[in-house]
Amino acid sequence: MLKYFMNCPYCHYHIIYTLNTTQKKCAKCLHKFSEKKILFEKKIINLFCENITVNQCAKNHSLNYVTVKKRYDKYRKLIASYLEEQYHNKQVIEYDEYIYLEQSKKQIKQNIFDAVNFMTFNYEDKVYNLLMPNLHKYKNQFLDDAIEESYFKKFSTFMLMNKISKIEKKENIIASFWIYFEESIVKYKGINNENFFYYLKEIEFKFNYSLKEQENILNTLVK
Repeated sequence: MLKYFMNCPYCHYHIIYTLNTTQKKCAKCLHKFSEKKILFEKKIINLFCENITVNQCAKNHSLNYVTVKKRYDKYRKLIASYLEEQYHNKQVIEYDEYIYLEQSKKQIKQNIFDAVNFMTFNYEDKVYNLLMPNLHKYKNQFLDDAIEESYFKKFSTFMLMNKISKIEKKENIIASFWIYFEESIVKYKGINNENFFYYLKEIEFKFNYSLKEQENILNTLVK
């Protein structure tokens, strides 16, 4: 076996042995790994953290779309679990409710049932978001009962007032996150209700951490 000097991706030991053309082995923790796969994973993680979409990633870097899509979905699930752990038992400073509806849907009353409602909490100079149940499953019932007009008026009033409650001032971390969220979510097309939670958590993750921190956290989680 030939000595190969690099850091082990598992224990960061600096001496690695080359077993064959595709596998390496750490001299300390004895983990075997493929350097090519690790470099590929780091590349995808970097593009994900740089806000490069799946289509852009696959097209601009000659990568397989399905492979990239699976990686991105995996990262979002890892991020969601990580953020839950970070928020656990933290002291909340302030919080407020946010209702999101795509701009193109806001003028049609029936689309109110497609709105997404979540709570944003401020803790330790970070935000945490809790997705609330939506009204989509009750849409037909509301329409049958002809009460969508009343609900739409209440929603319009809420959006018009841009109500901020239970927070000390408008220019705070919660309001900043909402602006960041609105700017970030537009690049994703056709997010269904089942997956919205993971995109919300991705945006929360990128708001809370610097690019370098994001990459370090994801590289650790993937291992």
